[in-house]
Amino acid sequence: MTSAILHKGSVALGHPAHRGLRVTQGRVLHSEWIKLRSLRSTFFTMIVGIGFMTAIGLLSCLTTAMSWATTAPQEKAGFSAITASLSGFSLAQLAIGVLGVLVISGEYSTGMIRATLSAVPTRLPVLWAKAAVFGSVTLVLTLLASLIAFFGGQAFLSSQHIQAAISDPGAARAVVGAALYLTLVGLLGVALGALIRNTAGGIATLFGIVLVLPLLSYAVPETWQPNVLPYLPTSAGEAIMDVKTHVFHLAPWTGLAVFALYTMTVLAASAVLMKRRDA
Repeated sequence: MTSAILHKGSVALGHPAHRGLRVTQGRVLHSEWIKLRSLRSTFFTMIVGIGFMTAIGLLSCLTTAMSWATTAPQEKAGFSAITASLSGFSLAQLAIGVLGVLVISGEYSTGMIRATLSAVPTRLPVLWAKAAVFGSVTLVLTLLASLIAFFGGQAFLSSQHIQAAISDPGAARAVVGAALYLTLVGLLGVALGALIRNTAGGIATLFGIVLVLPLLSYAVPETWQPNVLPYLPTSAGEAIMDVKTHVFHLAPWTGLAVFALYTMTVLAASAVLMKRRDA
């Protein structure tokens, strides 16, 4: 299967008919794009992630609008129309992160990675291509989902005149930032899949970072929390979606940069080990 995919991507496999072709990053990108779009599991998992992003955001805004008249004053004071419409990101990140792990760990589990690395003996172009293709697709689709969730959610909230506009302070940044955050989660999944080379291990590590680590951090002394929690991977990344000051979050773009640094560090470690380890 890999040989056929790499043939379609015009990657030289060393057979007589292909000896005149060179392995280029463009051809590896093409082959990884074919792999990504030809797997049904990829399609359905991505649909689940986008579905979470849009459906939960729309549902949150709809239920808020329907119950607004009976909502307590203190809850109204703390309500953010922007945050409500983007609330689906918390579940979407799990689906997208898992898919990121599967993008590369699936090849290790089936043994197909041997054919891939035989076709691309320098190895690292494969990792860069997987990250680039998956990251690009994720960014486009999650941005679309974020826009649908935002504008659809504000349409529901407009019945109570509590909607936000995309031109409101922080709105555009939060909408685009949600897509950037989810893309980084997906790339973290790719990096963990390449680093651990096991689907179960990669997913468990991802869930530990996304779900367990923030909970465990509250076990540290309360006086430490303001100096610890903002620098955790997901806490830092989620700051990009803040429209109100959050004591445990960094500044929006600073937080996203910190999360990107975490992701790139894991990706760099996986690149080093991919060069050193056997397939």
